Amino acid sequence: MQEKFEILAQKVAAAKLGGGAARIEKQHQKGKLTARERIHFLLDEGSFEEIGMFVTHRCVDFGMDQQKYYGDGVVTGYGTIDGRIVYVFAQDFTVFGGSLSETHAEKICKIMDMAMKNGAPLIGLNDSGGARIQEGVQSLGGYADIFYRNTRASGVIPQISAIMGPCAGGAVYSPAITDFIYMVEDTSYMFITGPNVVKTVTNEEVTSEELGGASTHANKSGVTHFTADNDIDCINQIKTLLSYIPQNCEEETPKVDYQTTNELRPALDSILPENSTQPYDMRSIIHEIVDENSFYEVQKSYAENIVVGFARLAGRSIGIVANNPMVLAGCLDVDSSKKGGRFVRFCDCFNIPILVLEDVPGFLPGTDQEWNGIISNGAKLLYAFSEATVPRITVITRKAYGGAYDVMNSKHIGADLNYAWPSAEIAVMGAKGASEIIFRNEIKNAADPSAELAEKEAEYAQKFADPYRAAFRGFIDEVITPADTRKKLISAFKVTENKVDKIPRKKHGNIPL
Repeated sequence: MQEKFEILAQKVAAAKLGGGAARIEKQHQKGKLTARERIHFLLDEGSFEEIGMFVTHRCVDFGMDQQKYYGDGVVTGYGTIDGRIVYVFAQDFTVFGGSLSETHAEKICKIMDMAMKNGAPLIGLNDSGGARIQEGVQSLGGYADIFYRNTRASGVIPQISAIMGPCAGGAVYSPAITDFIYMVEDTSYMFITGPNVVKTVTNEEVTSEELGGASTHANKSGVTHFTADNDIDCINQIKTLLSYIPQNCEEETPKVDYQTTNELRPALDSILPENSTQPYDMRSIIHEIVDENSFYEVQKSYAENIVVGFARLAGRSIGIVANNPMVLAGCLDVDSSKKGGRFVRFCDCFNIPILVLEDVPGFLPGTDQEWNGIISNGAKLLYAFSEATVPRITVITRKAYGGAYDVMNSKHIGADLNYAWPSAEIAVMGAKGASEIIFRNEIKNAADPSAELAEKEAEYAQKFADPYRAAFRGFIDEVITPADTRKKLISAFKVTENKVDKIPRKKHGNIPL
């Protein structure tokens, strides 16, 4: 029996060595951790239970029958993060470049099925050269099996993808279907076709980093939600994200211990500029409202005219969607609508209450916006809010003009409670533009058109540029002082925490994709 124990120990040691010491060292020289090291730092100490350690590929072509490694290039299993169960797979670049084979895919699919059945998050640590070309269609079928499960799991369990090396071709679609993507600066990239193919087809000269690096996808495409300086930073950020979200769609959001204190925030009373056309950073308001140091921003560098992210309010996790007047005056555009809509839908999937902070002068005008589909893209944000059944609360800090007022979680599309600061301006458009239309003839025929415009603008502003007409109609539930905002929101989310709201019976809606 002792001999059998020794054989087992030898096989375990071989499996843990992956592609061998030389390849492990090469991985380290690139500034990257190995698959097993990543799992070690991700999960609670001693909690990892591996599944499929001794799986090997079945390919016999091109001499592959002479090259077999235990695990076949991916480490799969489950463990805990802060005591909560998660399922994880980590591709091992030291074994066939982490390429995906039929059995490699089967291991991932098995873990995905277990995560679904047991209602726990799935974390994929991607570091792969793509499909294993020696296997042909079997590897392509393996990718499709994963894509199918990603789609079935969407909205059931949180799915998180960390790109910690190459991720190219068909491989990118699994992360794209998941809820959040992390990328590591300088060592990870994502693209459908690489620089060589791009040069051949379009004659463009571009590097892998320029084409699909972390900065590119964080700033330009919006494909990645978070970037990290290195593997450890990426892993720590994943842990942070998980602390805000439930295990599955049936659970409530996590809560942390919180002792009620003085919830007034006097600094908010003087936070807005005196001039209503002057910009300010909405994050300054967010940080005053939420629990200290609890705001975790999503897609920070993309579509910066809208700010989205997770935070805690009196210890409870919430999602925040906020216009940012510091960028494009806070206007909604194609990118911000997609960003906001996607985030709202995630929050609604996983029972995360939503706070909307509104200062929006409208949709961004221009041919670029119209030709790129601002109508259908703006409708995505509208659809997402209208469909959401979680508690939804809006605070209008300053501008709420035109159709953007409707879209930003207005009472009319199902918001539960709507507050406004005394500085709020709720109208079809700004006073200047409205006056130029309404009083066109008076201004045109006046002895001094500029003076007449200024007078009419002041008249319109006095009549409409405040929150009270909306409050008279019940579209605003309460006009509050800024200092009271945090206190009001704590109470509002408390009173709506048992909200029950169901959408009409249907297979699913047809969001304007």
